[in-house]
Amino acid sequence: MKRFVIIGLGNFGTSVSGALYAHGHEVIAIDPDGNAVDRVAAQVTRGVVGDGRDLKTLERAGARDADIGIVATGDDIASSVLAAMMLRDLNVTDVYVKVISADHARVMQRVGVTDTIFPEHESALALAQRVSGSALLNYVRLAPGFSLQEMAVPSCWEGKTLRELKLRTEYRIAVVAVHDVLQDSLTAVPDPDAKLTDSDALLVAGLDEDLATLSKLT
Repeated sequence: MKRFVIIGLGNFGTSVSGALYAHGHEVIAIDPDGNAVDRVAAQVTRGVVGDGRDLKTLERAGARDADIGIVATGDDIASSVLAAMMLRDLNVTDVYVKVISADHARVMQRVGVTDTIFPEHESALALAQRVSGSALLNYVRLAPGFSLQEMAVPSCWEGKTLRELKLRTEYRIAVVAVHDVLQDSLTAVPDPDAKLTDSDALLVAGLDEDLATLSKLT
């Protein structure tokens, strides 16, 4: 179990708080709006009405030495900078910040946060992958320019093995797992000598530009 501090209870902060708490983690949720705190009270370990930019407020809430801080203060870039700095001052191990633009992300990277989250942009990319008709089905951003994606097995790969395809050398991607769609079963660390079928989907990781090359196979 990890201790999370969530600053800001808009749609994003509320959803993250509830999901983390449902996974059994300790969640401290902070927002200046008492109504917002009341709405999540049953879905978090501790709800605090207060300013997430204030060091004393954070310390009283139990933020010191927390495992992870998530700043979701919305459109106010200055507020997110201050909140992230306060979490760092309280020795929070990792700090993630919701951003609203590429410029906002660059500012936060200069501050030294662990990573930034741009939900609207990432949702748009995932939707574009789903509706573009390409081989790529699902998209999860792991780092800037690097992602994990699920792709249908192209017809030209059917009956071949991962060893034969040499995807690591030919396409510079790694196959993390094989998903049998019909059986709805997932095989992690797949057998390199098992033949692929038309009911298989591959979970592949790599640079976005290399994964984009795969989408042209169908």
